Amino acid sequence: MSVLSGKNVLLGISGGIAAYKTASLVRLFIKAGAHVQVIMTPASKDFVTPLTLSTLSKNPVYSSFYNDEEQEAEWNNHVDLGLWADLMVIAPATANTLSKMVNGNCDNLVIATYLSAKCPVYFAPAMDLDMYIHPSTVQNFTALKSFGNFIIPAETGDLASGLSGQGRMAEPENIISFIETDIENKLPLKGKTILITAGPTYEAIDPVRFIGNHSSGKMGFDIAKSAAHLGASVILVTGPTNLEVNNIFITVINVVSSQDMYDACHRYYNDVDVAIAAAAVADYRPKTIASQKIKKAADNFVIELEKTQDILYSFGLQKKQQFLIGFALETENEIENAKAKIQKKNLDLIVLNSLQDEGAGFRKETNKVTFIDKNFKIEPMLLKSKEAVADDIINKVRAYFDV
Repeated sequence: MSVLSGKNVLLGISGGIAAYKTASLVRLFIKAGAHVQVIMTPASKDFVTPLTLSTLSKNPVYSSFYNDEEQEAEWNNHVDLGLWADLMVIAPATANTLSKMVNGNCDNLVIATYLSAKCPVYFAPAMDLDMYIHPSTVQNFTALKSFGNFIIPAETGDLASGLSGQGRMAEPENIISFIETDIENKLPLKGKTILITAGPTYEAIDPVRFIGNHSSGKMGFDIAKSAAHLGASVILVTGPTNLEVNNIFITVINVVSSQDMYDACHRYYNDVDVAIAAAAVADYRPKTIASQKIKKAADNFVIELEKTQDILYSFGLQKKQQFLIGFALETENEIENAKAKIQKKNLDLIVLNSLQDEGAGFRKETNKVTFIDKNFKIEPMLLKSKEAVADDIINKVRAYFDV
């Protein structure tokens, strides 16, 4: 999944021949999962039609400050457009548009929206080669970059004038790649690797039956998504769940038993920066597993159990540089039991769940947690969606690394 997925992209199109490429650019933004709103200068409509771009973006296209309909005029609010956007792209950015951007010459909707935008702004110049290297253009590039904008350099090739050289607007694929790379490199957890466990484990009794629990895995999956959204490389080791994730930053490793999870985690643990043990791992497993299905015969049936290997405890024993976060699901003496777990398992932070709290626990869309750090600082949180709780947990990671 692209880092553009879910982003609100405002595409400003100015009047140059390269505007024909914006149909492909819109399509690629949509393919990456972005929401696209197109605004155009009046001149750009001579090169590409609003109908084409509206069809591709699935949104109306705006090119003036108001729509003069037969019954009433409707204002196209450039301020709202600028605030809506997570990023703005001006492509093609002609010499005329660049000059207006620098000097604040606000005579069309694209420039008015640019001046109102609070988001990062990328611009892709497009003009003939002599215009591209002219001192006034170079000066405008410098000024726009000093304003905090990002230039997507023009490419070299055949130009509309018949000449060949630098000045071609970057190809749509290269514009997308440039923006994705730029966003990825600025994500606060870029370069960090986080190991996350999720879901239940199933401990086999025979080929048909198992001992398990009610964990859906949602909390762990939401933590993985939150971490990946901020650029972390995530290794998600998950027991059996119905959940799926599609993100280029998340590697999913499916396991079944507690031993499977233990082995998978320890293949990666030494090299990660953070480990978050959100899985509901079985504490016990059958001492022997029947090779055939056990028949229903006797009135009573006894299964002898043995302890499983404690994954979180093993993490604490081997901890070096890792920031280690554990979970505790308690039904009584919650704080005392959580503090004991921090000490016993050498944790930096524990996320305490209580089944006494309404809306918390297994198979719920919400969770209510209390954070307790290794210094026993207690921070109770409000009932929130599991996605919001996941963000809170990852914010603790950010605070640890001061990013």
